[in-house]
Amino acid sequence: MVKSILFGGKAGQGPNILTQLIGEALVKQGYYVFYSRDYQSLIRGGHNFNVISFSRFLINSNESKVDLIVALDEKTREIHKNELKNGGMIISGDGKDKDNMYFAGALYRVLGFDFKLLQEQLKKLRRFDENLKHAKEGFEKEARNIKINTCKLKNHKYFMNGSQGICGGAIKSGLDIYFAYPMTPATPLLFELAPKQEENNFLVLELESEIAVMNAALGASITGAKAMIGTSGGGFDLMTEALSMAGMAEIPIVCYLASRPGPSTGVATYSGQGDLQFARYSGHGEFNRVILAPGDAVECEELTSQAFYFSQKFKVPAIILSDKHLAESFYTSTLIPKITKSEKSTNLGRYNSYEHADSGEASEDAEIIKQGVERREKNKKEIEKEAEKFEMFKIHGNKNSRNVIVSYGSCKGAILDSIKDLDVKFIQVLYIEPFPVKIKSELENAKKLVLVENSATGMLGDVIREKTGVEIKDKILRYDGRAFTSDELKIEIKKKLK
Repeated sequence: MVKSILFGGKAGQGPNILTQLIGEALVKQGYYVFYSRDYQSLIRGGHNFNVISFSRFLINSNESKVDLIVALDEKTREIHKNELKNGGMIISGDGKDKDNMYFAGALYRVLGFDFKLLQEQLKKLRRFDENLKHAKEGFEKEARNIKINTCKLKNHKYFMNGSQGICGGAIKSGLDIYFAYPMTPATPLLFELAPKQEENNFLVLELESEIAVMNAALGASITGAKAMIGTSGGGFDLMTEALSMAGMAEIPIVCYLASRPGPSTGVATYSGQGDLQFARYSGHGEFNRVILAPGDAVECEELTSQAFYFSQKFKVPAIILSDKHLAESFYTSTLIPKITKSEKSTNLGRYNSYEHADSGEASEDAEIIKQGVERREKNKKEIEKEAEKFEMFKIHGNKNSRNVIVSYGSCKGAILDSIKDLDVKFIQVLYIEPFPVKIKSELENAKKLVLVENSATGMLGDVIREKTGVEIKDKILRYDGRAFTSDELKIEIKKKLK
């Protein structure tokens, strides 16, 4: 059983806090919950909506149809009425403006939840008396009900989004300082880290530009701080000169790259995976980097800790590749993130953007130039060897199947939900650089081989061909700024497997 609720309204009407309240309530009732956000680049007005899906079984994505629409305004009803399943329900203000807490109360009645739970939730918010009044009004006025059963599970469950996962991984890795200039969809990480500074003894600084952010982070790193930066594609563009310096001067730095559709401003508040090759080739010259691509909130925490580990151990830039869908969607999990500990690797000394000897002293001597290049190449081999100690890719589904789906990042959730009853093996790539060439045998033995990606060109397929020689001809690509839904993806996968 999977049920879905769509919450829609204008920016400023509070659909996010409403969605969060209901999501937390569903988790407390024992459900697995997933929800995603869709919003325009507006502070007020326009149309925003969130979709919650919940089930007794693990769920990692939304479907294209919903059971219930919560319309904070009439525009939501008109836009989404065709997405309602047969027998579905719409909760609205009947043409009257209602506070979002009114709808929280109405939903509690519809879902059959004890109002006392909502009352406890409201104590955590401002304006308790006012919120409680509106919530009681909605609870008392609504008389309908949908049949769901509580399903108390004994396993401890996380309910967090990708940004919270990145935040947790950074803090547990001993983060000293985080620099950022706000840019969607990396900004939520800034908001997650900022309130936690004093409690966890680190510093968050918002500087005047992305160029300042990267250079300040490198300066902090060479004094011994564990430094991290966060941005999206347009901001990362401005950081690439300093990224090259990190590669030459051997300065550890962790970069959080939260992708959105480009080029240029693109679609600022939507999602895409078009920055894969950009992450691989940003900067000039030949230098080492590690690129990790988590696919859910728990992996965000785990791979962030691994990014710090590789960056500190080998003194290279480590890039965590995410996107808006992963950064802002909430996932439920029973897994406890595995944190990889790392030691600080820099001290005050000479760091040079020029080619240099081991001492850091600039040089144009041919032999020293040659030694510098060879030193970095040796480091590359050591990184590749060290990476084999980690889970560089995962295999999901029927591990003996010769029908193979390949993907990475935020596509993971919809793929897992779409193949539950299909004869399919899903290979999820976690390490982009260094690349897990061992997947070659899995790909070569495939009868059907399909790439799933949120891009127009299927860049992971290009990486796989470069690294393994295997060409993936069948592709399921989405590039409209939206994430895959599991039911629509399932239809496309079935077509490819015929």
